[in-house]
Amino acid sequence: MVLQDTMGIIFFLRRNIYCCLFLLVWNTIEAQIRYSIPEELRGGSVVGNIAKDLGLDLSEVVDRKLRIASGSGKQYFSVSVEKGELIVNEKIDRESLCGQSVPCLLPLEAVVENPLQLHRVEIEIQDINDNAPNFNSNERTLNIPESINPGAKFLLDSADDPDVGTNSLQSYSLDRNKYFVLNVKTQDGIKIPELVLDKPLDREKQAVHKLILTAVDGGNPVRSGSCEITIVVVDANDNAPQFEKSFYEVTVDENTQIGSNIIKVSAVDLDEGPNGEVEYYFTDKTSDALRAVFDIDIKTGMISVKGLLDHEQANLHKFDVLAKDKGIPQMEGHCSIKIKITDVNDNDPDIVITSLSSPVPENSPNNTVIALISTKDADSGENGKVNLTLASPSPFRLNPSLSNHYSLVTNGPLDREKYPEYEIKLNAIDSGSPPRSTQKSVKITVSDVNDNPPVFSQKSYTVYTKENSVHGSILCSVSAHDPDLDQNAKISYSVLDSKVQDVSISSYIYINSDNGSIYSMHSFDYEKMKVFQIQVQAKDHGSPSLSSNATVHVFILDQNDNAPAVIYPSAVMGSVSHQRMPRSAKAGHLVTKVTAVDADSGHNAWISYRLAEATDASLFSVNLHTGEVRTKRSVSEQDDSSQRLLIEIKDNGEPVQSTTVTVDVLIEDGFHEPISDYRKKSTEISKKSGKITLYLIISLASVSLLCLMTFFILLVKCARGSRGSSSCCIRRSESGYKNPNRNLQIQLNTDGPIKYVEVLGGDMMSQSQSFGSYLSPMSEFSDFTLVKPSSTTDFTDTLNVLDASLPDSTWKFESQQVSTFFCVICTLFYLLSLFYVFRDLCYVYCFSLTVFISDSKWSKTTIIKRYSGIGDE
Repeated sequence: MVLQDTMGIIFFLRRNIYCCLFLLVWNTIEAQIRYSIPEELRGGSVVGNIAKDLGLDLSEVVDRKLRIASGSGKQYFSVSVEKGELIVNEKIDRESLCGQSVPCLLPLEAVVENPLQLHRVEIEIQDINDNAPNFNSNERTLNIPESINPGAKFLLDSADDPDVGTNSLQSYSLDRNKYFVLNVKTQDGIKIPELVLDKPLDREKQAVHKLILTAVDGGNPVRSGSCEITIVVVDANDNAPQFEKSFYEVTVDENTQIGSNIIKVSAVDLDEGPNGEVEYYFTDKTSDALRAVFDIDIKTGMISVKGLLDHEQANLHKFDVLAKDKGIPQMEGHCSIKIKITDVNDNDPDIVITSLSSPVPENSPNNTVIALISTKDADSGENGKVNLTLASPSPFRLNPSLSNHYSLVTNGPLDREKYPEYEIKLNAIDSGSPPRSTQKSVKITVSDVNDNPPVFSQKSYTVYTKENSVHGSILCSVSAHDPDLDQNAKISYSVLDSKVQDVSISSYIYINSDNGSIYSMHSFDYEKMKVFQIQVQAKDHGSPSLSSNATVHVFILDQNDNAPAVIYPSAVMGSVSHQRMPRSAKAGHLVTKVTAVDADSGHNAWISYRLAEATDASLFSVNLHTGEVRTKRSVSEQDDSSQRLLIEIKDNGEPVQSTTVTVDVLIEDGFHEPISDYRKKSTEISKKSGKITLYLIISLASVSLLCLMTFFILLVKCARGSRGSSSCCIRRSESGYKNPNRNLQIQLNTDGPIKYVEVLGGDMMSQSQSFGSYLSPMSEFSDFTLVKPSSTTDFTDTLNVLDASLPDSTWKFESQQVSTFFCVICTLFYLLSLFYVFRDLCYVYCFSLTVFISDSKWSKTTIIKRYSGIGDE
């Protein structure tokens, strides 16, 4: 007993010394790391610095979440985050983990993230001599007849040693005696002791023999176990049953039905009677688990299936069968049975998600690792080979890495707005016949990135607002939508800086940054500004932020807020306009023409004229649309020489705006109009002789040739002038035209029944001359009459009102275009005059127009044209 305690203490000390001095060895084979440790290490023991072996810094142990995953289900190891060392969690018993398997490898998986990586780690558990050989029973009794011959063999129970290698069972020994020797045979690597009779027994000399069988392993220190064998020497039945074969071997499928016969053993006993009757039994060493799987017929020796066979739990079964006779003493024989279980494809593959990164950013590039997946199949061979595929198309694919390990990576663009979540179906199928399969679903959520700019509901908006509206009133609301999420979808509205009439747009409007409502900063004036544009920007709150623009067209609607302004006759500071007319004037005589304009537009600018008051209302009338003041009857001697007319001018707006002008008409005796002199001259010319007619024809031909040459010269100049910046048809010297405010403009007015053209030129801020062409009071003489220039008047205030009232789209041209226009007009009048050769006035008028266009001294001219032959107003 003291010896055993001493040996135990020595073993304990040597084992601790061995554990302390044991060097941990690791190597990397095909992307694998292997460590070797002895079994029974206490918890907290360091296996190795796995972080260093994986090439990771200590900071990366935490950042990349280094962890250990065990495929066995029990977590024997962990990683120290402080030092990156692989640490034993609890003691490991190699025998319970691997049994007799050599080497004993414990597979692990080291997983790191960012990016996801998987490393294979194998821990080899080395055996230590922690188990002594042990017999199933410490006592064994053998009944041996004395008549048995030397050389007879008797099977003894084998000892079990869970250790492997040199620590396993190495030898048996039998204490010294006179009659028996020990024989050890090896079968399938297992040492089986046999007791051999060396000398004949003599019951009368010694009826009972006691022997000690000792089993010794090869560990250091050596461990041993013993069994006491009692031999009882008996008489009579001197033949033991003998099996036909000492070793039986059979192979069966694991799906063999319960009750199926496997193999039959047979033994023969040469004795007669009860001594020769044989019965079959399992040996006492046979485990209960094996007895639950197999059964033996006591009479026939047929071995059959009693329970379910499972290749995955045990692919090989070994046991012994005894054959006993009924003699006294009872004799027995034995044989060994070996049953191999062949695998069938009866296990479904298993899909294991080792690591999963979800959610996945939608801008992840191709080959981004999403998950690490492995497959397992408890079957072996072809039945255990598993192929993993994706069951449905998706922007992901599987990359095989190590054996039965895959990485799920992106294989195309992800769009959270279309597919915010994917359900990936994995299909694992083995290579068995028939194949077995397993499906597993993995949900992957796609996280949002700011990849969509806000989108306006309309690319452009059109807004109509009345002038003079209250400031702060809402003009319109714009809206945009962003399909992203959270901050990426939150939108702020702003107005891009721009200028309207050299004033920042922010002076006119402001926008609510949250809801996109646009408000006016002040009231608008149609006469100053008719339309303007706003560039609205919608910007999200993503990083980086995205934006889009929309255009808002704001149209100002005119209101009747301007009264008509009188252009002619001008009345400065409320003074009265004075006009003269001859007392010999007939009915329909044109006394004067009142001209007014309205700064408003459309119906608000339609003007009508009415004679409000008059000294003699029966003498004068005012045309409703043209403002012409004519005599209603001939002037008589009884009419006063001074007549005062009050003319009211109204627009067509709502409410109506009006103004008045006072005209004093002085009726004079002996006052002649220029048209009368011309009339006399025309009469005299008509009385000329034939020579004068000939001279006139010659003059006509000369003028025609001159006009044609002038026309072609003008065409050439216009063609050349259009390529450069010089004026066409009219060229002025530097010294003759240096005032930048002088500009020739033409305006075609079609409001009302009368149609006329106004040509404005010269310095708008200085006094200028006005030439008017009015209808002749006697239409039988001429369609056009050139009248003397009117009095010089300061039109600065009136023209300012006109300039403010004229819209941008009116009929205005630059001086170059006006010149060309009048050149063409002159030519048309010339061609018309060919049909009226004897209408000398037409030639005079064409020539006058040519002189008028070429003369740069005239600053403002108003021409009122009546279209002859087209119809009356």
